[in-house]
Amino acid sequence: MREVFAMRPVVDGPGGDRPRAELPDEPKAFVSSSPASWGSVTFPLVTRARREMSITLSVQPVFGLKNGKIVSRRIRRLVRHKGGEPALRGLGRPMLESADLRRIDLLTLNHGSVLFRPGNVEGGVLPAFWRTVATGHGRFAMIYAGDQAEAPPGRVWVEVVGMPDRPDVQAVAEAIENFENDQRGIILHIPPDPGLAERLVGAGCDCLSVDFAAVDYDNPRGWHEAERLIRAARKAASRVLILNIAPHWGAAAAEAGATHAVFCSMETLRA
Repeated sequence: MREVFAMRPVVDGPGGDRPRAELPDEPKAFVSSSPASWGSVTFPLVTRARREMSITLSVQPVFGLKNGKIVSRRIRRLVRHKGGEPALRGLGRPMLESADLRRIDLLTLNHGSVLFRPGNVEGGVLPAFWRTVATGHGRFAMIYAGDQAEAPPGRVWVEVVGMPDRPDVQAVAEAIENFENDQRGIILHIPPDPGLAERLVGAGCDCLSVDFAAVDYDNPRGWHEAERLIRAARKAASRVLILNIAPHWGAAAAEAGATHAVFCSMETLRA
């Protein structure tokens, strides 16, 4: 069953100024959807350096901030090294090479497509590493694997993670142009940095995603900075997906320019 979180309405500012979002009242307690109800899968991977990894994919609902309803699904990916931190000490080579990242992305696409099949929401968002999407070989492998997989109805978006702090805008534009079509699109996942968002203006990106998990937005001063971040992202893309934001901030995020959100995943949110 779909779950809709209540959004605080936007009100007009004083003196007929442009409408602005109010800071939300103290949030009421609510029970969120259980992650298990959306589906998850864990699979193993052995890297080229013979390190054992465990990858977990879990499905999250994506809300449209215009209507407050679930409009898509997003795969959250967690990559773990078996053995914990002690097993990482003394390694003489990088944990994950480009070939390892590409294998993780291809397996994610395969398993993620299966997770997307049930349900009545079209399309979905799958993660992929920038080091995969940035190369012609990696893009071809992703496109080929996507064509072989039984994709869900609707457009599938690839959320590109691991972008460099100072990306080559021309390289980003080339990757987008050579990957996107009517069935697949690209979302650029960026850290909460307005400067980085501004540098991506002109890259031709249709959607940026920003993780608010480490953003201090739950106060007037913090929200001012968060609003600046959202506006910078909206200048670079026609869609902005906010991750890990509290539901009672949905209307304010929409007023700032955000179009979609993955709300905080927690059992209960209390004042």
